[in-house]
Amino acid sequence: MGPLSGVRVIEMAGLAPVPYAGMILADFGADVVRVDRPQSAPGRPDPTRDYLARGKRSVAVNMKDPRGVEVLLSLLERADVLVEPFRPGVMERLGTGPKVALARNPGLVYARLTGWGQDGEYAPMAGHDINYIALSGALSLFGRKGEKPLPPVNLVGDFAGGGMLCALGIVLALFERTRSGKGQVIDSAMVDGAANLATFLCGFRAAGIWSDERGTNMLDTGAPFYDTYETSEGKYVSVGAIEPQFY
Repeated sequence: MGPLSGVRVIEMAGLAPVPYAGMILADFGADVVRVDRPQSAPGRPDPTRDYLARGKRSVAVNMKDPRGVEVLLSLLERADVLVEPFRPGVMERLGTGPKVALARNPGLVYARLTGWGQDGEYAPMAGHDINYIALSGALSLFGRKGEKPLPPVNLVGDFAGGGMLCALGIVLALFERTRSGKGQVIDSAMVDGAANLATFLCGFRAAGIWSDERGTNMLDTGAPFYDTYETSEGKYVSVGAIEPQFY
């Protein structure tokens, strides 16, 4: 039992961000059913080793078959949440867009998680974490002095700015539904999420205590008391001694 126990979630299978959002919801007790393609797409993780699938059930549905579309719509009639990772317009072309889904279930929280959002010139374009965090400005923060920006794996855009903030949006929409009785559409964009994560640094810049030059600030390896150092065993140790009494 968890705080989301009884909440029914339909997750359209995709890569990292949406599965992570679904995993968070499942971790807190939601009943998450992942809708897979009949055959796994190339590069998709082995389900037995896919840790983002923990706590979920799954069903294979052929969305190119009208019968498969009806299966999904029948699932949505009994669901509280749908979370989908497709480019804008894909769900509409399948006949399962927000207008159709909410007409059959007005209380449905319809979450759409993409890189660029549902509108604007970038919306139909392909992209990955590095692209989203670059445009948001977050990528410029990572790296040492005099070196090019260093991508921090895909944690900032895909997982934190994408999946985690989408999960938060879903929970907030469920809370709002307790007041209005209505569902809603969530437009969650990783580029927006990554920019949001950098909010406090924008404040530092405005206050004149953060430089645009990488590797010159207190928290980006510009200070000896906040950095990593190689040990005699060839491994690394982190030092975070910001306060004078610890340095």
